[in-house]
Amino acid sequence: MEVISIMVDFILHVDKHLLNISNMLGIWAYVILFLVIFCETGLVVTPFLPGDSFLFATGVLAGIEIFDIRALIPLLIIAAISGDMVNYWIGKQLGDKIYRRGKLLFINKNHLDKAQAFYIKNGFKAIILARFVPIVRTFAPFVAGMSNMPYATFTRYNVIGAFIWVIGFVVAGYLFGTIPIIANNIGVISIIIVVISVVPLILEFVANRQEKKK
Repeated sequence: MEVISIMVDFILHVDKHLLNISNMLGIWAYVILFLVIFCETGLVVTPFLPGDSFLFATGVLAGIEIFDIRALIPLLIIAAISGDMVNYWIGKQLGDKIYRRGKLLFINKNHLDKAQAFYIKNGFKAIILARFVPIVRTFAPFVAGMSNMPYATFTRYNVIGAFIWVIGFVVAGYLFGTIPIIANNIGVISIIIVVISVVPLILEFVANRQEKKK
């Protein structure tokens, strides 16, 4: 419960936490930004890390010159691409073993099932679409590796998805974060982003329930 409380607090006040990190670490704060995005996309044991709202908040802070957007966007794109690549290779090497055992290293088989269903439904473009769906975003590259998606194909969609995801949210934060009503309600905006992000999962869950009833 304490971990959940910490994560909720971080999401609600992500801009303030990032500002504190920047004040404490200076230029080294960029390392933290890189690691958050890398781990959220690259390690199947950290699907709880913030993604969309985190990118938006970094853009907001770039808008008030806390971060340099010219360094921020390339850095986070590299983090997103390399994270997915690491996740792909972990899935390729360990995916079958983890899936057969159901749970291993705190990985939930249900999460893998959801990501696999998303992957089957959307094909290769799932690697791009998954960027905008929490949890699925973390497990999609793992499932791609486990399913032996050709590496060249995965890399192409990985790069495209990373560019769209990072640039979209960071630039949105950069452009709109200086508007007073948004700047004063980053926590609310973060919640809205999270809710919108999980809508595809909710719709798929409802559709599956209806399918089972039929």
